[in-house]
Amino acid sequence: MSTAFRPRPEPEPEAFPDDDESAGEPRTPPPRRPARRITWQKLTFLPVVLIVVLLATWLWFRQADLDAISENALSNGQVSKALWQHVELTVISTFFVLIIAIPLGILLTRRAFRKATPVAMAFANTGQATPAIGLLALLVIWLGTGRRAALIGIIAYAVLPVLSNTMAGLRANDPTLLEAARGIGMSPLGVLTRVELPLAVPLILAGVRTALVLNVGTATLATFGGGGGLGVLITTGITNQRMPVLMLGSILTVVLALLVDWLASLAELVLRPRGLEAAT
Repeated sequence: MSTAFRPRPEPEPEAFPDDDESAGEPRTPPPRRPARRITWQKLTFLPVVLIVVLLATWLWFRQADLDAISENALSNGQVSKALWQHVELTVISTFFVLIIAIPLGILLTRRAFRKATPVAMAFANTGQATPAIGLLALLVIWLGTGRRAALIGIIAYAVLPVLSNTMAGLRANDPTLLEAARGIGMSPLGVLTRVELPLAVPLILAGVRTALVLNVGTATLATFGGGGGLGVLITTGITNQRMPVLMLGSILTVVLALLVDWLASLAELVLRPRGLEAAT
């Protein structure tokens, strides 16, 4: 008995997912490159504007007709001396503000010193609520003329923003994070330096930035106490009614304030913890 010949079935081709099917499958997104903290616009825009302002001021003085009083006020390195004194007043006063306000703000957020917070804040508020020129006058009466009285007045006027921002930054920390840090065996100092302060850095730097700009403006009043600075040019221009001298002192003060604010904004971006950027 013969059997019918049956052709052997050919193997079916393996099924490969087509483009439509593979397109629907979830894919792991490529790692996102971290955004640049400082862009070229941030680095160049304001410095270029300030350079243009200074260049325009210099060109205007080149063709300005200055009388003997104006030339005497601006000659013999008076401008560079006043500018350097102003920078010194700003830097020294900001340094003392930082070493006073930040440690004090840390202490006032500790449980043992919280009862002293109203007293400390009252003094800080008094320093800024008092008109700067009146505070400087009282310090001159007490300490006499000179840079010391001017520095104390500038420091008292700028302590509040750094102190209040330091306390606000430390109080805004999530209690669960602090409890977790203590739970893994970190000491109180370790929790402060490795958890609390890094999280509070943005607010602290914002307060420092505000204090810097305040110090640049308040330092112009140091001339009334014999502290020097760009206020010498401004008061000379006002008392002698010499507009070129007044304009130069005012323009240099504004340029210095904007430059300090720009540098402080760069410091805020650089010193901001990267972990906070990832979280946001």
